[in-house]
Amino acid sequence: MKRFLSEGSLIAMEPSFEHRLADGYGKLSARLKEAGDYLVGHPIDAATRSLRSVADESGLAPATFTRLAKALDYENFEALRESMRAQIGRRVTSFASRADALQRAPSEEPGTLLQRNRDAAVANIENLASEIDGAQLDATVARLCHARRVVVMGGLGSTGIAEYSTYMANFLAENWQQAGRMGASLGSALCGLDERDALFVITKPPYARASIQAAEMARAQGVFVVVVTDSHTCPALRAAHSGFIVPSDSPNFFSSYVATLFLIETIMAMVARHAGPEATRRIAEVERRNRDLEEVIDGRPA
Repeated sequence: MKRFLSEGSLIAMEPSFEHRLADGYGKLSARLKEAGDYLVGHPIDAATRSLRSVADESGLAPATFTRLAKALDYENFEALRESMRAQIGRRVTSFASRADALQRAPSEEPGTLLQRNRDAAVANIENLASEIDGAQLDATVARLCHARRVVVMGGLGSTGIAEYSTYMANFLAENWQQAGRMGASLGSALCGLDERDALFVITKPPYARASIQAAEMARAQGVFVVVVTDSHTCPALRAAHSGFIVPSDSPNFFSSYVATLFLIETIMAMVARHAGPEATRRIAEVERRNRDLEEVIDGRPA
């Protein structure tokens, strides 16, 4: 998998199993997709049990998993398993601490929805922080900072997240915009974009068709495409130069955006750090104008 380090240069990085699967998912046969889905759904079994046991449990032939490993550019299935073991190893501390907390809790203490939501949100952030490829994140931010224009897109439930992302970015620079905001044409946002620009897509299932099509169209135009999603099956990942799979487990009826916000706020902090003194001056100017326009009340004396 290749990802941009900075404008005009590329860096090769070792992706995790899930990222390899996401990158190649659309090209896999139905049987290999089934094998990949099983491994994602049963990571502990896949990492600790024999190939024969995994095959028996999944109902698939051992050769199917071997072919999957080859299709994802692993030397063999054992190399794939080692990749999964390393990923699981990064989760051990958070899993252990949560198990310890559960064991120490009084047995009569009822589990409330608030507590379950809290546990899920914390686990999502911990898993994201432990599994994310730091080099990929740095490379992605560097490319965003060098982009002439950055278009942010999110449909359906991701619309508000896209707007918040653009709101933060506009404090730092004037070249970030949200696609389709307030009924604006999506086509106009993509018009004129090329290899100097970037498209930042946020999408969760059910995926907004416009987000998928925009990612594909932008990729064809040479635009640097970033996709933030929560599943290796997301169709937009096929068009992504850099894709982030963010945990979204929740006891609620919809997937959680807590870890997604954590990632986006981290990206914005990194963009601010890259931007330097000019960003600081712009933020101060924006704040001054907001006060002059009486858009905000910050408690300062007149």
